[in-house]
Amino acid sequence: MKLNVRVTDIWEETLSVKRFCLSPANGEQLPPFSGGAHITTYLKSDNSVLERHYSLISNPRDRSHYQIAVRLQDNSRGGSAFWHQRVQVGHMLQISYPKNHFSLSTRAKHHVLCAAGIGITPFLSMMQDLEGKSFELHMAAPSRDECPFYEHILRQYPSQANFYFSREGQRLTPEFLSEQRMGTHVYVCGPDAMVKQFTAAARSYGYPAGNIHFERFAPPVIQESKPFVAQLNQSNRSITVSENESLLDVLLREGVKVPYSCRVGRCGTCQLEVLEGEVAHYDLLLSDAEKESQRLILPCVSRARSERIVLSI
Repeated sequence: MKLNVRVTDIWEETLSVKRFCLSPANGEQLPPFSGGAHITTYLKSDNSVLERHYSLISNPRDRSHYQIAVRLQDNSRGGSAFWHQRVQVGHMLQISYPKNHFSLSTRAKHHVLCAAGIGITPFLSMMQDLEGKSFELHMAAPSRDECPFYEHILRQYPSQANFYFSREGQRLTPEFLSEQRMGTHVYVCGPDAMVKQFTAAARSYGYPAGNIHFERFAPPVIQESKPFVAQLNQSNRSITVSENESLLDVLLREGVKVPYSCRVGRCGTCQLEVLEGEVAHYDLLLSDAEKESQRLILPCVSRARSERIVLSI
């Protein structure tokens, strides 16, 4: 089921980031959501529909509208360029109901939020849910001018916010995680390299796995991108996946019904069973043991390392 919304306001946060207000077309309240939730937007572009996922950044207690922020990507595949160049106030579009794969822990005694650039977006709603609770924010950006929501964050959370601007010689590194008290939960959102660095550091400092939370805002960089054949066991079909496509994209194009959500190897919605073949894992969801077993694959980001792979579907 999809929701019909209208773009009712647009703000320029930085030269590359715009904020959009989405109001219900029928005038009724929008569905509730919690901090860290995201929506899928469906943009009609020529003869196709662009599906893109964006964190909700508005107040979870205000259901009169949703807000999202979109960074114009240098290598945009159409989504961010469409938002920045073609979407105007009054634009009608459809969105999904909110989903949350990056929710706040109710057991945490202290929350540490770590963001880079546009990775701040899920934390904007989280911090509103954390009012009156113990938390701190650590955010990296090239400069103040290129830091989305810098003034807003500084005004609303002056004692919790810590900024690191690379052009001023400041770098956000994970060492401060070693000094946190027991019961701390850490949340990371940023580029793939940052997610790997901070989650690995948290594990090395002794954080329980359940105390480490992360979200990518882009798919991981694929190191072994080569064509392969995927054989579908139940339907007795074989499909070829080129080096420039994901297994999930090809399955969907071929009419194979595979559930999916985040497309960045985090939520596990699209997980499939592998009967034969070797997998090159790029997700951050499966455990080391699950990856070593070579029996599961997240087709949104992972690929076959062997020339052929057999799936149970």
